[in-house]
Parts: sequence; structure tokens; C-alpha cells
Amino acid sequence: MLRIAVPNKGSLAETAAVMLTEAGYATRRDPKELHLIDARNGVEFFYLRPRDIATYVGSGALDVGLTGRDLLLDSGSTATEIEALGFGDSTFRFAGPEGRFAQLDDLQGVRVATSYPGLVGEFLRSAGVEATLVHLDGAVESAVRLGVADAVADVVSTGTTLRKAGLEIFGPVILESTAVLIGNGDEKPGLATLRRRLQGVLVARQYVLLDYDLPVALLEQATAVAGGIESPTISPLRDPEWVAVRVMIKREETNDIMDALYELGARAILVSAIHAARL
Repeated sequence: MLRIAVPNKGSLAETAAVMLTEAGYATRRDPKELHLIDARNGVEFFYLRPRDIATYVGSGALDVGLTGRDLLLDSGSTATEIEALGFGDSTFRFAGPEGRFAQLDDLQGVRVATSYPGLVGEFLRSAGVEATLVHLDGAVESAVRLGVADAVADVVSTGTTLRKAGLEIFGPVILESTAVLIGNGDEKPGLATLRRRLQGVLVARQYVLLDYDLPVALLEQATAVAGGIESPTISPLRDPEWVAVRVMIKREETNDIMDALYELGARAILVSAIHAARL
């Protein structure tokens, strides 16, 4: 059986569970359950602390895992990223008291508080900056005010929390993180199926099916507006001067494409969600 590590709690856990369900796998009903066998699909799930997943996978104890790119890099594990999963995005930045720091070199010789000492330490070393890292498990933004550190390195979304703590962002982006599937280099039975199913979920989330009727004479122009993954499916209608067209388009472009097709002359424009896909 393919042995898969899944986050048991935290921001990644719920979305990872939903994604696996959409991919056709069994998921636990009891949040306290730490192990689940999905015999129908030939996999075992192990629900672990997100921070520990890379360690288990890198050691070979488990075959693959779903975790954050930040947690993978921070762990020092030999596990490697297989592919991004399209959720759990976050950005890591440096921040310090307003007006004190302007660039990365300004961190030379100071104390930097972070919950990701492995990730931040490697980033600073690669830039030739020597700083003292203060490892905190949370509430990093309070470290400067409390005198524990001179600057911080933390996840930033809008920056509101940092500003409330009297801090401003400076320097380069440390990492653009996202949820990833990780492995240890072994191509175990079931891994190819897992990857294909997860990719199918991503496609279903990113694309929709678009159906519309169109005069035959406008087909070339319509294809230029929405060409699809490969090419549109064209079906004849009772009126020989009209055809029915079906095409897959990106969800985010749906309304723009619908507007363009309507202005071109298409009618009966319908959009359908995709629940599963294999490309």
C-alpha cells in the first residue's frame, strides 16, 4: 500500500482532506483518528503534525506527504517536492521597527525572531548575512516590542498584523510558499495514480466547460476567442447554418470569454462545472 502523510491540524489540514475526497480517496470521520486504511484505493493515510511530515517522508518511513513548501524547506529533510497543489499560499518577509531597516544587509549581526529557523537561516547564509536567529513557535510579531529580537521573519498576507505591532516590511521575499506533494525519490505503486488524481482535481478547480451555439460563418473567430485545451468540440444543429460548440476554458476567464462570444454572435451560452478530469 502507498503510505501517505496528511496534516492532522492547522491551515492545511481541512483543504488537504477536501482535495483527497475530491480525488476519490477515503478520509477520516473522527478528527482524533491518526491512521486510516483505504483498501479500495490501496493506500494508508497517517495524520501527522504538518511540521513532522517532511521528516517522516524523507526518512522513508512514509512514501509521500502533503505539506507546505515552507515546512519542507525548514525541516532540513531529504524529502523533495513533487508538485504544487494549488492551496495554502503564503509569503515570507522580513520586518522591523519603522525606519530602522531598509535592506537585507542591515540584518548583519542583529537578532531575528522566526518560527522557521531552518528556512530563514539558509536564506540569510546564501545572502552572506550573519544574524542570530531566535526560534519562537508563534506570535513572532511581538518579539521586537518585548525586546527578544531586533527584527522578525514571518508569514505576511496584508501586513496589517505587523503594522499593528509597529513593524514595517523590508528586504526581498524570503519564500513564496504553497501546499505541495512531497516524496523521497521512490516510485512506489499507487504514486502515479495519486498524482494523476490530484492533477485532475486541480484541473476541475481551474477550468469549466463552456457550451454555446454559433453561426458556422463565425466559427474561426470564436475559436480565436476560446480555443480550448486542444480544440473545441463542434456539433451540427438542425439549422445547417448553425453549430453547437463545447470548449474547456479557465474559470477565471469565464465572464470575459462569454461577453466576447456574445458580442461576436454566439447565443445559448452556458457554463458547467467540472467535477473530475484527466488530461
